[in-house]
Amino acid sequence: MQEAETTLVSVFNSTMAKPLLEWSKFVRNGHIKRLADKDIGSSVIELQGSNIATTYITCPSDPGATLDQPLPILVLVIKSLDKYFSFEALIVDDTNVRRRFRASNFQSTTRVKPYICSMPMKLDDGWNVIHFNLGDFVAKAYHTTLQATLRVQVHANCRVRRIYFTDQVREEKELPPEFRSNVT
Repeated sequence: MQEAETTLVSVFNSTMAKPLLEWSKFVRNGHIKRLADKDIGSSVIELQGSNIATTYITCPSDPGATLDQPLPILVLVIKSLDKYFSFEALIVDDTNVRRRFRASNFQSTTRVKPYICSMPMKLDDGWNVIHFNLGDFVAKAYHTTLQATLRVQVHANCRVRRIYFTDQVREEKELPPEFRSNVT
């Protein structure tokens, strides 16, 4: 019997000619720039700011548009810069309620409110591959079912290599070469 192929949908790839084409950038007292990361030998986008709330990227770039991405697992290949960092995903569940899930390295407890769930996240030094299972989080926090991810937002302070959605977590060696993180 042949194993089912994993579905992968990329929303950000730092090696593309214009990696932020589908993203909006917001910068105050910081920067968003492309540079070469020597650890992975690849171009990346660096987000740095004195306040994570005022330096971030968001997809899609059109505020009225949505990703409508049904795949449950959001994967981010992120480098820690040893500063405060957060990311969030706006989803819609099977009760047609929009909810935000925010993960950050400065919060110590999980908080579930009607329209936002915020949770702590630990980043290792250097590069991290974060598998954020939105399907599981929606079920556990709200006892509902994920329908789609509408928007993704990544805040300072980090370097970003790739962001994609998948239907299941795979080992690095099982991913197509273009989805491998180059993180060792």
